[in-house]
Amino acid sequence: MTDEQITLVKNSWKMFRKVDAGLIGDVFYSKLFCDNPQLQQMFPTSMDQQYKKLIDMLSVIVAKLDDLSGITADIKMMAMRHEGYGVKPQHYRLAGNALLWTLKRGLGNDWNDDLEEAWMAAYTTLAEAMIAAVRQS
Repeated sequence: MTDEQITLVKNSWKMFRKVDAGLIGDVFYSKLFCDNPQLQQMFPTSMDQQYKKLIDMLSVIVAKLDDLSGITADIKMMAMRHEGYGVKPQHYRLAGNALLWTLKRGLGNDWNDDLEEAWMAAYTTLAEAMIAAVRQS
């Protein structure tokens, strides 16, 4: 990722976080499950805690985007947990699509091609790190 992309992601996340975490989580998972109903079985019936985990995880990753080496162990542990839930490499693309869709709707007129490219780069970096962590174990 470029420095400009990192700045775009960080600034847009600050704006996006003004939206209630429960609403963000509900929109994200509703989109994910609507497009991929087979994934819903991997999640608990009550999603309130899951919404919070999603936002907390994204907040940590966005904060560390300029130096992910500081959270490499956290990313690896998260990848291993996801594998235990049944997450396969192809699922990361599906989640990434739902995330970008959610961000686009949440950011409205602030969303543009540069921001989309920056978020795609950030998510791809994370997804590739998680997939690699599982393969190395």
